[in-house]
Order: sequence, then C-alpha cells, then structure tokens
Amino acid sequence: MIDQNELKAIIEQVLGEMNVNASAAQTSAPASVQSVSAAQTTVDPGMIPDVTQIDLHTQYLVKNPVDKVGYQELKNHSPARLGIGKAGPRYLTLPMLEFRAAHSAAQDAVFSPVDHDFINQMNLFSVQTKCADKDTYLTRPDLGRQLSDEGVAAVREKCKKNPTVQLYVSDGLSSAAVKANVADVMPAIIQGLQSFGIEVGTPFFVEYGRVGVMDQITELTGATVTCVLIGERPGLITANSMSAYITYKGTVGMPESRRTVVSNIHDAGTPPVEAGAHIAEIIKKMLDAKASGTDLKL
Repeated sequence: MIDQNELKAIIEQVLGEMNVNASAAQTSAPASVQSVSAAQTTVDPGMIPDVTQIDLHTQYLVKNPVDKVGYQELKNHSPARLGIGKAGPRYLTLPMLEFRAAHSAAQDAVFSPVDHDFINQMNLFSVQTKCADKDTYLTRPDLGRQLSDEGVAAVREKCKKNPTVQLYVSDGLSSAAVKANVADVMPAIIQGLQSFGIEVGTPFFVEYGRVGVMDQITELTGATVTCVLIGERPGLITANSMSAYITYKGTVGMPESRRTVVSNIHDAGTPPVEAGAHIAEIIKKMLDAKASGTDLKL
C-alpha cells in the first residue's frame, strides 16, 4: 500500500511536469491561455497546489497534440474533462486526483448540513421534515415530502397567512449550493417581486426537504404561488448548483408537470442575481396567467 510520502512525491512529479509542459506551450498558445496557464502553475516553494483550483476549460494534457490551440478554443466552451491525456489505457495521475477531489466535494455537499449561522444571517427560522437524519432523507424520499409535526406547527404560527408568494429555502441534495447562492438569489427575488407590487410571505428554511414538501407548505400557508430554492444533486463539474421550483396553487398529490423549474443556478451557470430577477418575472407571469408548469407558456 502506498504511503503518504510516496503519494506526495508522485503528485509533485506530475505537477512539475505540468509546469514544464505549460512553459513549453507559452509560445504557441493565445495570450488569454498563456495568462491563465501562468496563474495555474505558480507554486509556492514546498507547497502542492490545490487541484480543485485548476480551470478545466484551459487544462490540456495530451502529449504532442496536432492542434493544441484549436482544441483549446473548443474546450473553452465546455467544463467537461476533455484532452486530459492518458498513461497507457488509464488516466494520468493529475486528472485522477481532480476526479477524486470533485467526487469528494459532491459527497460533502450531500452529507454536510447547512450552517445554522448562515440560516440565522439570512433571517430564516428553521423547520424539519419527518426525516430524522441524512440517511433517512436519502433512503425515504416520502418522508422528505412531509413536514414534522413541530414543523407544521411552526409554519402555522410564524408564517404570514394567505400570502401572494411564499418563498422558502431547503438543503435538498446540496448544502454547498444553498450557501453559495441563496444570499444573492433570495434578495433579488424579493426585490423583483416588490417592484411588481407583489406581496411576499415569511421566508424560512426546511431541513431534509424534498421538492414535494412545497405542496404541503402551500396548503398550510394558503399561498397563491410557492417558490423553493433547493440544492441540486451535485455532479463532478460543480457541487454548488441550485434550482428554484415554483407552483401556482399547488396541492398535495398534484402531478409534477405543474411545477416550473429554473435550474443550474451557480457562478458557472445562471448567475445567482440574474436568476433571482428571472424567477421574479416568472412568478409575475404565473399570477397573470393563473398557471404553472406545462400549462404556463413562457
């Protein structure tokens, strides 16, 4: 079994080869690529750089390429792991380390809770579904669609009754997405709705929440439109992606086709502030059309 010193030596060797290859490519790469490569390969003496900080748009590890500049221009349009090279039939060490780092980030996003300090900073009160812990949440989706008895009581007590729009936040499958986006998205939604003269209810946070719990929340609050900001299932490109699910007069047991979704809200997708303004416009259209999901023509 390989020990930590041997692993560190392998990583240092691979990153050292990267520096050499990057330097050799400077004369043929475009100026924009040169500047990014230089920033990526600057390593403090005695330090191993964080592989998660490497921009996959600019990384190209194929030896002796026919047209590196042309391929690089194609890669700039996709975060996919393209042109990462190989050692025989296997990945190179660096792409494998990047893959494992991305996988670890995805696992952390699923299993880590949303920081209660962050919830307090957003001025949200917190309720929980009938899931007692994360394991139950992952194995019993049905319990994630129902508030606990204490949660039901809290919503009835603390939320404004019969609001035009009920907005709330849920961890879903990515706590990282909530922390990365909610602070920008939620204020943008509220500001956009207020500019349209639309009343907003009392925002709050739902722990261990599935999308379907929004229907129970709609019935409890009497909201005309309900919008949940929820963490998406993380992938190997980003663990910070969030979605907004929105319904017009939702009811428990209704078909999924009645939900409108704005997905891929993150820095490398739809920017959070832009997404917030867009969601406010969609809600305005819902109220005008009295419809959501496939019945709403956007």
